Amino acid sequence: MGRKKQEEEQNNSEYGEPAQYDPTFTGPIHNRSCTDIICCVLFMLIIAGYMVVGVLAWLYGDPRHVLYPRNSTGMFCGVGQNNDKPSVMYFDIIKCATATNIMAAALQGLQCPTTQVCVKTCPSEFWILPPSAHFPGAKPADFFNQDYCVPSFQLKDTKYSAMDIGNKELCPLFYMPTTSVLGRCLPSLGGNAYNPSNFPSNFTLPGLDVNGTLAAIRNATGAGGATNDVTNSFNIKDVGLRIFEDFAKSWQWIVAGLVIAMVVSVLFLLLLRFTAPVLVWVLIIGVLAVGAFGIWYCYNEYMSLASSSLNFSNVGLTTNVQVYLQVRDTWLAFLIILCVVEAILLLALIFLRTRILIAIALIQETSKALGHMMSTLFYPIVTFVLLLVCVSYWGITALYLATSGAPVYKVVAMNTSQGDCSVIRANETCDPEMFNSTQYPTCPSARCVFINYNTEGLFQRNLFNLQIYNVFAFLWCVNFVIALGHCTLAGAFGSYYWAFSKPADIPTFPLIQSFMRALRYHVGSLAFGALILTLVQMVRIILEYLDHKFKEAQNPCTRFIMCCLKCCFWCLEKFIKFINRNAYIMIAIYGKNFCVSAKNAFSLLMRNIIRVVVLDKVTDLLLFFGKLLVVGGVGVLAFFFFSGRIQTPGTTFETAALNYYWMPIITVVFGAYLIAHGFFSVYNMGVDTLFLCFLEDLERNDGSPEKPYFMSKNLMKILNKKNKAPKTS
Repeated sequence: MGRKKQEEEQNNSEYGEPAQYDPTFTGPIHNRSCTDIICCVLFMLIIAGYMVVGVLAWLYGDPRHVLYPRNSTGMFCGVGQNNDKPSVMYFDIIKCATATNIMAAALQGLQCPTTQVCVKTCPSEFWILPPSAHFPGAKPADFFNQDYCVPSFQLKDTKYSAMDIGNKELCPLFYMPTTSVLGRCLPSLGGNAYNPSNFPSNFTLPGLDVNGTLAAIRNATGAGGATNDVTNSFNIKDVGLRIFEDFAKSWQWIVAGLVIAMVVSVLFLLLLRFTAPVLVWVLIIGVLAVGAFGIWYCYNEYMSLASSSLNFSNVGLTTNVQVYLQVRDTWLAFLIILCVVEAILLLALIFLRTRILIAIALIQETSKALGHMMSTLFYPIVTFVLLLVCVSYWGITALYLATSGAPVYKVVAMNTSQGDCSVIRANETCDPEMFNSTQYPTCPSARCVFINYNTEGLFQRNLFNLQIYNVFAFLWCVNFVIALGHCTLAGAFGSYYWAFSKPADIPTFPLIQSFMRALRYHVGSLAFGALILTLVQMVRIILEYLDHKFKEAQNPCTRFIMCCLKCCFWCLEKFIKFINRNAYIMIAIYGKNFCVSAKNAFSLLMRNIIRVVVLDKVTDLLLFFGKLLVVGGVGVLAFFFFSGRIQTPGTTFETAALNYYWMPIITVVFGAYLIAHGFFSVYNMGVDTLFLCFLEDLERNDGSPEKPYFMSKNLMKILNKKNKAPKTS
């Protein structure tokens, strides 16, 4: 026995010496000083720079460039004088299709080499200028549609012939069925819309191969018609309005479902102090029972194939999994694997039963702590609001940065076959509002079109670097907010554990006190941990970018190396999150800097590694069951209610009035998951904090009157320990 204890002490010394008794320690230290000041100053400078970047982006950026389409003169559709014309129409969509990808050109702000005008609605049918429009005395107003012509041109007052109007691109010579996608009139490729048999009899243009053009349009919009998925499968605006209408009719019941999820989550956590032992053992026995059933089933299948002559050498390699299930050796392999797993689980249950009891007791103690500090359950709301601010600021800044710089317009010949367009100088800029095509009499197709955004100037030349800075600062802020939440909750739960007489010795407003301590003393330490995590996340983002950028040029070797790098940094991120989480607990309790806290936490956990693994798995199993119970229960209830299977007498709600009854169900299920995750994250933090405090308690104290244990009586009973009564004279 003594030899075993000596070996254990020798192993423990590899991860530092156990914590020593400190007579002055009675919980989270109040007399502490600021930690990691250099990192605090650096974080403040980054935040200040982030604000400056946001201001500059707001001054130079114009999100209308992304949110609204533009016509050929550079004016926005859907705003200002074009408020009633939300979509942009391309005079000759074929030029867009044969020049570049329609969708990419439209979304990236690139101009197709054709005139574009703002319209109220996109064309929904085929039309082409009939030959009779060229007859002497024919009036253009009788053939062209004024809504699709250049706004400055009036058909009723014109003296131009139909041919002149077409050559000057004042009105389109033809148009096709299109649908508005993000404000752009793109081809409607669904069904037989572009079947040549559906074309008007006069739908021919000089030098135009109709079938070849249709193929070009289809290729430009994606294989099989990419816009078809976006446009003709459903009308986005119509569906959006219907969904909004459903939310307007059912929002009270959606809120009621979310309230039920919140109540069930809180009750589940509070009742764990009574139900945790039963739930944990039921879940463990359930896992063993599933394994036993699997063994029985595999044995049954193995015996039923006794007469089968199939084996792996006969089958070979095939993608049909059902063939392998007809091979007797397959079920033998499954049987052996399940037997080994079942044996391991049974042995673990036998030898780790005491540690499982400790895990159950800590779970019960966490439930008691929540009962005494109910405010901790609602702290995730603070974290959610702060994260929402970070995400909103990042999104708005990114949008304004992407649209920084004045738009550049250049003179472009839309049709070089018409006249002599050599008079147009290379890269000749223009003002779309002042441009007049009569300045180029030999090139009637000259137009002033948008090319790109100005990249000159110090700010514009560094837009890419500023976007990287925006992402870096955003990740740092998000990780800091999460770290602040961990440290705040850890301080509150630490105050509970180190209160000798509970609840009498629990401080007043422990959550607020812990929050103020974290902000006053440990911004630097929290920022330090968040910075390390942010750097790893930035490397992962760069790897994903490189993998996406050079995916087609990679050979199997480089793909393997890239996959290994991504996997390694994913594991590193998980490890750093684990270290940070426990470091924040030590910071909240002892007030040391990040490095010392991380070292102490890691050493403490490594000295109790088996307890760590058991507690982690038992807690994960229990919380997974809790989330399944809350989300599944509320989801089933929502399904029966919104599908009309549950009638609610005395209410005005009718399921038949909903357009899509599954939308409220999805909303309730998603909201229930977020609520359950928020509450259970607090509980998980409480378990981790109490566990570290429990390990410290075991190392610091021995149960004597001078060094009494702070753990609950249930934990002392499991460990066969007790606090000795002081000697009376």
